[in-house]
Amino acid sequence: MPEPTAPLWTAQEIAVATGGRIEGGVFDASGLTYNSREIGPGDLFLALKGVRDGHDFAASAFAAGAAGALVERPVDGGPCIVVPDTLKALEAMGAAARDRAPQIRRGAVTGSVGKTSVTQAIKAGLDLAGPAHASIKSYNNHIGVPLTLARMPSTVERAVFEIGMNAPGEIAPLSRMVQPHAACVTTVGPVHIEAFADGEAGVAREKAAIFQGLGPGGLAVVNGDIPWADLLHQAALHVGARVATFGSEPFHDARLIDFAPGPDGARVTAEVWGRTHVFPLKQSGFHWGLNSLAVILMLDALDVPVETALAALAEFEPLKGRGETRTVHLPRGAFTLIDESYNANPLSMKAGFLSLGARPVERGGRRVVVLTDMLELGDQSDALHAGLAAAIEAAAIDTVHAAGPQMRHLFEAVSPERRGIWAETAADLAARAADLAGPNDIVMVKGSNGSKASLVAAALLRLEQETGGA
Repeated sequence: MPEPTAPLWTAQEIAVATGGRIEGGVFDASGLTYNSREIGPGDLFLALKGVRDGHDFAASAFAAGAAGALVERPVDGGPCIVVPDTLKALEAMGAAARDRAPQIRRGAVTGSVGKTSVTQAIKAGLDLAGPAHASIKSYNNHIGVPLTLARMPSTVERAVFEIGMNAPGEIAPLSRMVQPHAACVTTVGPVHIEAFADGEAGVAREKAAIFQGLGPGGLAVVNGDIPWADLLHQAALHVGARVATFGSEPFHDARLIDFAPGPDGARVTAEVWGRTHVFPLKQSGFHWGLNSLAVILMLDALDVPVETALAALAEFEPLKGRGETRTVHLPRGAFTLIDESYNANPLSMKAGFLSLGARPVERGGRRVVVLTDMLELGDQSDALHAGLAAAIEAAAIDTVHAAGPQMRHLFEAVSPERRGIWAETAADLAARAADLAGPNDIVMVKGSNGSKASLVAAALLRLEQETGGA
C-alpha cells in the first residue's frame, strides 16, 4: 500500500509557528484559505479581517469541510487556533514553511508588466524539472505572498513567488519573507505612479527592493534594455547579489537576436551564456522575446537546464486575459480575437500595438484595437492616454474603438480615419459588440481590469453563439 501523505500542517505545528493556543481539539490541515467559498475538505480556514470580518464566515467554512480555523476569538463549528492577529499568524506560518524546508530553491518575480505570466512560465519549467510550488492567480500582495509560502509543501524541490505593489515600501518586506535564491525585475514603467511623488523613478526603486530578500550569492535578473537598468544593477550589487542581464545588446548574458511572430505564436532566436538557441513560443506578443529570456535565466538560477526551460516555454499557453487568441466564427466570416483584457498600462499597450501591427491580415480584414481606461496613472493620465496615438499610428492600426473618459483623450488624438466607436463605459461598448469586428479582422481588446475591458472581450466571444456562426 502507498504511504499516507503527510498533512501540510498539524494543529500543533500551527500553534508552534504562530504562538497560538489550540481550542476544541487537534486536527490536520491539507490546505489553507481565507475565502470560505474556496474551502475544501481538510483545509484550514484563515479568519482574516478586511472589508468583511472572516470570523463571520467560520461556520460556513466548517460546514464546507474545514478541518480547523485560525482565529482571533473562539468560533463555533470546529476546532481552532486562537492568535492575537490572524494576518501576523499567517506571516509566521509562511516563514515557518520556508524555514522547515531549506532545501527548496526559491525564486521571486516582480515588474511593472509581465510578472504574472513570467512567474507562471517559470513554474511550467519547474514542474518539468521536479516537484514544484508557485503563486496562483495574482497572489502577490501582503496576504498572497505569505499564503503562498504557507501552502508550500516541504517535499517540493523548487518554488517561485510573484511579488507586487500598489504603494511604496511593500516589496522589500515580502521579498525578505520569501528569501529567494534568485529574483527578477521584468521591466519598469509608468504603473501605479500615482502613489509615487517622483513617478516612474519611485516605481523603479520600489521594484529594485525585491533584491533586498536575496541572500549572499543570490542572483538578480535584470532587464538591461530599460532606462532603469543601472539603478536595478546597483541595487543588486548593494546587497551583495550577483547580476545577470537580459536584453537585445551583445553584452547581455541572455541576448534576444530575433523575434518572429506568426499565426500560432512566435519563433525566438537568442544567445544565452554564449550559446545560440532557436525555440518556438505559443505567445505572439513582442514582449515575450525578453520575457522568455527572463524565464530562462531564472530557471537556470534554480538549477533547471536550459533545454528544460525551452521545452516548457514551447508549451506555455497565454494566460486568461493575457494574450489568449480565439477565432470567432460569424455568418459573414470569422475574425481573430486577442484577449488582453486582464490589465493595461502604457508599456503593455505599446507592446500590444507593436505585436498586432506585425501580424499579417487576410484580404479585407483590419487590425482593430478595443481599449478601455488605464488606471492609477495620477496626474499624468491624460497625457499618457493621448500619447498612445503615436504608437497606434506607427503600428498601422486601422481602427480604434474605445471606452471611458481617459480613453477619450486617445480617441481624439488618433487620426480621424482610425476612429471607430467611443462609449462612456465598457458595458456600453460591449452592447455594440457586433459593430466592433468584421470578417478577417484581428481584434485586440485591452484595458485595466478595473475599467472592465473583459466585458467587451466576453461580448465579442458571445457573438459566435448569438449569431449561430460556428
